[in-house]
Amino acid sequence: MASKLEEDFSCPVCCDVFKDPVLLSCSHSMCDACLQQFWKSKGARECPVCRRRSSREFPPQNLVLKNLCETFLQERSRRASAGSEVLCSLHSEKLKLFCLEDNQPVCVVCQASKKHTNHKFQPVDEAAADLKEELNIRLKILQKNLQELDDAKLTCGKTAETIKIQVQNTEKQIKEEFKKLHQFLRDEEAARIAALREEEEQKSQMMKRQIEKMSREISSLSDKIRAVEEKMGADDITFLQNYKSTVEHRPPRKRRKPTEGTQWVSWL
Repeated sequence: MASKLEEDFSCPVCCDVFKDPVLLSCSHSMCDACLQQFWKSKGARECPVCRRRSSREFPPQNLVLKNLCETFLQERSRRASAGSEVLCSLHSEKLKLFCLEDNQPVCVVCQASKKHTNHKFQPVDEAAADLKEELNIRLKILQKNLQELDDAKLTCGKTAETIKIQVQNTEKQIKEEFKKLHQFLRDEEAARIAALREEEEQKSQMMKRQIEKMSREISSLSDKIRAVEEKMGADDITFLQNYKSTVEHRPPRKRRKPTEGTQWVSWL
């Protein structure tokens, strides 16, 4: 009874329960989407059942059939949810087969429908076992990939930590080396400045002694000059009387022995 009712509510194009059914002038009904797709593929507006041409581009909805189909689907869903087994949503039959082309469980009525023409089927338990085995193989591959990624992530984390420690150690070593270098440069600077100060002191003392010596000589010469000037200022007799003693007087420092006739010039 359910199968006969299912056929009454099935679209002749898609073989499923009507969705938004429309009514043609020939009294045949089908899903609006199925009709538009059929017309598009044929290139002509004709009925998919009787091939009678339709004068309307957009046929009216079959509201009565639409309401009946919705009621039928609701009742079938209620019966399926109330039962202990999942039933086919189209035929309210047990899902005993698995369509290998559509990858979905179907009932024996679906197997005989146009929608599954020339399709291959497997019993539900065999199909489930095969697919579970296939998925289990894929699952193991995914688990292996996950483990490899976890290991790679752990290795990267350890490498990053090692790099961080190496950078810290290298930075510490660089700072220590530059600290030693700075101390060496400070010590070298201090040593060179000290040597420069010592050299300055030695040269300053030498220049001081030279200045003192020259100052004494300047003082002595100044005294001699004043004495000669005083004698030159005397009257001629006194000057001539003292001339010999004046020109024969030698300065206190050592000088080359003057030659005859140049005593006055050399001494002065």
